[in-house]
Amino acid sequence: MNNGASRKRPPPPTHPSPVNPPKHQATSQEEEFLDEDVFLDETLIEDEDSLILRDLEERQALASRLCKWARPTLPDDYVSGSRNVVFQQLEIDYVIGESHRELLPNSSGPAAIIRIFGHSICCHVHGFEPYFYISCPPGMGPDDISHFHQILEGRMREANRNSKVPKFIRRIEMVQKRSIMYYQQQNSHPFLKIVVALPTMVTSCRGILDRGIQIDGLGMKSFMTYESNVLFALRFMIDCNIVGGNWIEVPAGKYKKTAKNLSYCQLEFDCLYPYT
Repeated sequence: MNNGASRKRPPPPTHPSPVNPPKHQATSQEEEFLDEDVFLDETLIEDEDSLILRDLEERQALASRLCKWARPTLPDDYVSGSRNVVFQQLEIDYVIGESHRELLPNSSGPAAIIRIFGHSICCHVHGFEPYFYISCPPGMGPDDISHFHQILEGRMREANRNSKVPKFIRRIEMVQKRSIMYYQQQNSHPFLKIVVALPTMVTSCRGILDRGIQIDGLGMKSFMTYESNVLFALRFMIDCNIVGGNWIEVPAGKYKKTAKNLSYCQLEFDCLYPYT
C-alpha cells in the first residue's frame, strides 16, 4: 500500500501550439516586402528619368544661348594664308613636338615649338633653337671647333642615354661678343655659341662644361657659361624684341594654317622663325 501523495500526469493539450508560423502568414509578409521593393525601384527609375530630362533641357537652353555668341566664319584669305595676321600677344610658352616636315625638311626628331597666343589666335613658331655661350680658348680654329663639337656630342650622349634625339649639339659657331662681368677696354673677343636640340639640354651641357672636358692640345679644360640660365620663351622674346602685350604681324605667305587645331583658338597656324 502506497502511503505517498498520489500524483497525476497532466492531460495532453488538446490543441498543441505550432512550432512554425503558418505558411499563409509568411507568404503575406513576403508579398508585403516584395511590394515595397517594387515601389522603391519604380521611384528610383522615375527620379533617374526626371534627372535625364532635366539635363537635356539644360543642355538645350545652354546651346541656344551659345548660338547667339557664335564666332563669325573665318575668312578664306586667312585659310589660304594670303592675308597678314596682326594680333596682340597675350601669352608665350613652348611645347616639345616633332619637327615640321614642310617648314624644316632637313630636321627630324623632337624639337621645341614656340606658341604665341592672342585673341582667338595661336601661332606655332618652328625653328627657334636654344643656345648659350662660352668663352673661346685662345688659338682655337675651325678644325679645333669641329673636334670640340664631336667630343661634346659624345659626352652629351653619355649623359642622356634615354633620349631619342638624333643629335644633341646642333652646331657650334664662333661669334664676337663682349662680356659685362668685368670692365674690359677691348670691344669684343671670340665666344663659342653652342646650339642644342632641346631647352632642357642647356643645363646638361652646362654641367659638362663646368666640370671640365678633355680637349686635345688643351688638356682638361673647364668653361664658364654665359646666358645659360635664360628661359627659352624669354630668350625668344629678347631675340625678337617682343615685350608684354606686343603687337605681332605675320606677313602673308609666311604661315600655313594647321590641318588640325590643337587649341580652342579660331585661327591656328604654323610659321618658320624668323617669321618676318
